[in-house]
Amino acid sequence: MSQKLLQQKILLLVGMMGVGKTSLGRMMAKKLHLPFIDSDKEIERMTGFTISDLFARYGEAEFRKGEEKVMERLLKGAPCVLSSGGGAFLSEHTRKISKEKAVSIWIKAGADVISGRTQGRTHRPLVPAADNKKTIQRLVKECYPLYSEADITVESFEEPPYYTIHRILEQLENRGIISHKVKHD
Repeated sequence: MSQKLLQQKILLLVGMMGVGKTSLGRMMAKKLHLPFIDSDKEIERMTGFTISDLFARYGEAEFRKGEEKVMERLLKGAPCVLSSGGGAFLSEHTRKISKEKAVSIWIKAGADVISGRTQGRTHRPLVPAADNKKTIQRLVKECYPLYSEADITVESFEEPPYYTIHRILEQLENRGIISHKVKHD
């Protein structure tokens, strides 16, 4: 059996860095036979700079302005699974467009899970390696109220990603966004 998208909408994965949006998005896209787009990779492709380099060169405020424009373009595109950067859904403009064009799915994880997954990684511009846990706890307090505006919330635990994908697909099916179709051999 495989799933089929019933609504012509983008499936937008939102949440903090380290919750698994990219890996889950790739798996989900494969199961649903949809293209996968990572908004951070799209920004890097368009600018020729890494996200960390963009933060260092232009600062967070300027980066967010550019990110908002890229998200608007991507959200107005064809159905796909779209993994957003951790701060993208914090934009009111992006949340508004996503309400019209996408089904937003918050991949929610506890601060300990996020800290464990991001510890020692240097490509996360908002989380210095030396201050990982404290910074993540602050970001959780700031970001979770806005992430909670997503259409669907799915918990991500320290477990194989298959289980998280199963919970996402189950919620999408329960809401009539996807359906099972029987594969005929």
